[in-house]
Formats: sequence, structure tokens, C-alpha cells
Amino acid sequence: MGRKKIVAGNWKMNTNLNEALDLISEIKKGSEQFYGVEKIIFPPFTFLKNANDSLATTTAFFIGAQNCSEHSKGAFTGEVSAEMLSSVGCKFVLVGHSERRTFFKESDEQLILKIQNALKNNLHVIFCFGEQLEERKGGKHFETVKKQLENVLKNFSESELNKMYLAYEPVWAIGTGETATPQQAQEMHAYIRKIISELFSSALAQNTPILYGGSCNAQNARELFSCADVDGGLIGGASLKAADFCKIIASF
Repeated sequence: MGRKKIVAGNWKMNTNLNEALDLISEIKKGSEQFYGVEKIIFPPFTFLKNANDSLATTTAFFIGAQNCSEHSKGAFTGEVSAEMLSSVGCKFVLVGHSERRTFFKESDEQLILKIQNALKNNLHVIFCFGEQLEERKGGKHFETVKKQLENVLKNFSESELNKMYLAYEPVWAIGTGETATPQQAQEMHAYIRKIISELFSSALAQNTPILYGGSCNAQNARELFSCADVDGGLIGGASLKAADFCKIIASF
């Protein structure tokens, strides 16, 4: 049995409520027939309940949150806990996205706590990681990815890893119009499986979904998804255009 085929759309800080519901409606119409693909949408926090209600009767559609707090509750104004997310129907949460690491300086210690809280509240985690441009140019991309994975994942058991997906983000290819070649993506995804095999087991390495998250779009998705170790995509800008997102879903 092969690994899951997954397309996840990260809307970031975009759309208002009406735009969000219209976009979900268009995506449903254009992609619901692709039953073999797990489809995850990550709208802003404020629309999570509405989005979940809108998708309640659909097949293989799930709602996720773009982030969660490392705290379970308390005097943390503006933060959103994993328990809150679970209570409004979220099934997934992104942890470690490159924008959170870069703009909000999230540390490995924070990411570990976020994952712990997410798993306690029955959320599946999509753990994001990847190298910056200077690390790629300096030939340190493998070293960087290995460190990011080991520093966080060594704190979890194999059974906990079974509730996680991985998302490789070559940061130099996010929002820049650049994208890793299929060969570069496959090379890194195969390397990631090697790390998971060394940290845990070859079985876990072979069964863990790994998404590509570097400017995947309607034009390059088919070639990227044809790579042996690429199980789908974490889509940014293209997920805000229903026609493009549906084409990506149809790219397997």
C-alpha cells in the first residue's frame, strides 16, 4: 500500500470571511471527485469554524490551523491554543513554518512544545523545515535540514511520529518565483527519509508523508509529484486561486 497523496493549502494572512467561503465553495466543486487525494485547507484563525462547517459533508477534506501556541492556556493575550483549535473542528496544524521561524524567531524548544500540545489535543502536525538561500549556496542544505529534524523529532516517539507529516520548505523558493527542480526535491526528500530511518526505523521512514513546500504551482506540480519520495505539496499563493489549486490536486 502506497503512502497518502496530500495537497495542503496555506492561505497565510489572506481573504476575508466571504472570500474564504467563496474560495472553499469553488475548491469543493472543482476537486471533490479526486477521492484518492487528502485535501487540507489552512485558513486564518478567524474563519476556522466557518470553513469546517462548510466542508462538513465532503470527502477527504480537512481543516488545519496555521499555528498554535506552545502554551495550553493562561494569560497569553492574542495566542490560540491547540485545545481551542481542536474544539472548532481542526484536524491539522502547521508547526515550524519558515515564516514563523524567520519573522517570529520561533526556537526548536518552542516548536517541541507546540507539537506536544497539538498531539495532546488530537491534532495531526505538519512539521515544516528547510534551508535558506545562503545555506543552499554554501552546500550546507543537508546539514541544515538534518539539524532541524534531529533537534525536534528526537523528542518524540515513533508512535507520535505516526501522527505527523513532514513538509520540506526550501526557503529560497518561497514567494520568490524560484522552485527547486524535481531532481533537487527528490534528492532532499530521499535524504529526509534516510534521517527518519536513522532516528526511528526504516518502516516509519517509508510510511511518513513528506510534502514539498517551495512554490509548487499548477504548472510544476505534476512533475514534482511524480518524484518517488514527494507525496504532495504544501501550497502557498496558488491555493488562493481555486482553479490553480484544483489543478494541483489533479496532478497526481
